[in-house]
Amino acid sequence: MKLLSVNVALPKEVVVNGQKVLTGIFKEPVEGRVRVRRLNLDGDRQADLSVHGGPDKAIYAYPAEHYDYWRRELAGAELPWGMLGENLTTEGLREEEVRLGERFRIGSAELVVTQPRLPCYKLGVKFGDIGMVKRFLASRRTGFYLAVAQEGEVGAGDSIELLARDPAAVTVADVTRLYAFERDDDEGLERALASEALPDGWRDYFAKQLRRLERTSG
Repeated sequence: MKLLSVNVALPKEVVVNGQKVLTGIFKEPVEGRVRVRRLNLDGDRQADLSVHGGPDKAIYAYPAEHYDYWRRELAGAELPWGMLGENLTTEGLREEEVRLGERFRIGSAELVVTQPRLPCYKLGVKFGDIGMVKRFLASRRTGFYLAVAQEGEVGAGDSIELLARDPAAVTVADVTRLYAFERDDDEGLERALASEALPDGWRDYFAKQLRRLERTSG
């Protein structure tokens, strides 16, 4: 497993439907070592902290393996690393294998997987196509957020070492599946709720989903 690129951006204004919008989605690769801090990388910031950023969404990782898919889907589009808005472009970490609560060492930093990314309209802004939001979620190629367990430095070329895994934890792909595709999977919901690594926001959402299923079946 390997880190292929570190990508950062400070928020900038863009015009959307005549309105000025602040966004940090225009990430670009940087060279050298980059400091990982509790809430972000040096040189990087999130614009709308009501839905982005915070301890559980400090860093966004995206599998490099998905870029071939997007090159086929978006024929002719230039897709440098960071184009999907990720801070870390990774190799060897797929959503169907990566579990919530897993702890990785990259460089001298230690990072914990927290949840999949749910795209907002700013992804559509980035690609000039609002339909990209639905296409991204439908692809199930979501990438995942990371919390910073230990600050440090990372750089392209660093190996990614798995430090801890909770065998009871759900995968990133499971969370996306239960949220968007198989909402009536009561057994899956119960298994997700049994995972200590599931963030509170997701726990509340899945608990409501399960209660709805119990009412309709009872």
